[in-house]
Amino acid sequence: MKFSIIIFSLGLLLTGCGEHAAKGAGDGATMGAASGAVGGLVSALIFGGDPAEAAARGAVYGGAVGATAGAISGSKVDTKIEEQRNAKAEKIRAEIGDNAFKGLSALVSCGHQDALQDAAKAKQSSNPNFAVSGYWLEVLSYADQGNNSKIKELIPAVVKKDWDISSEVEARASLLQLQDNLLIIRGEYNLPKKCD
Repeated sequence: MKFSIIIFSLGLLLTGCGEHAAKGAGDGATMGAASGAVGGLVSALIFGGDPAEAAARGAVYGGAVGATAGAISGSKVDTKIEEQRNAKAEKIRAEIGDNAFKGLSALVSCGHQDALQDAAKAKQSSNPNFAVSGYWLEVLSYADQGNNSKIKELIPAVVKKDWDISSEVEARASLLQLQDNLLIIRGEYNLPKKCD
């Protein structure tokens, strides 16, 4: 994956911050970037495109938003820059919906119950893109916990709801790719790869 782009971008975000703002920005950027990277992966899976590129793009967007949020407590943030960063992060949120986005953020930090609650909400959306994102979030959450019986139970619904997936074999292959990339993203941001 092209994580050098992410590291460079995060470095740029942190320059010029005061001591307290830099700490807040760094903490926020780490979680925001990791969440954004997972969001980019799911977005690429659902809407097509290169998953590695989408993860990198999502991490940059998420990192920018996280850094902005963290830095606000330590310094005044230029409104125009904040709006630009938020607009970029909102692209992912617009593709997968608020609930799936929140759930992915929870999943990155091993918040499986929160991720599952947000997945259930996303699945109820009248927007088919948001709903299918909820189905993927749900199955990814159970896969991250190693719950094979739930995966087996949920995969047929993913195949039915995701118009780009034509078989359970294809859905499982996509799920494995998502799992691998979730672990990579956690590792890149010094988060536990496996949840307790």
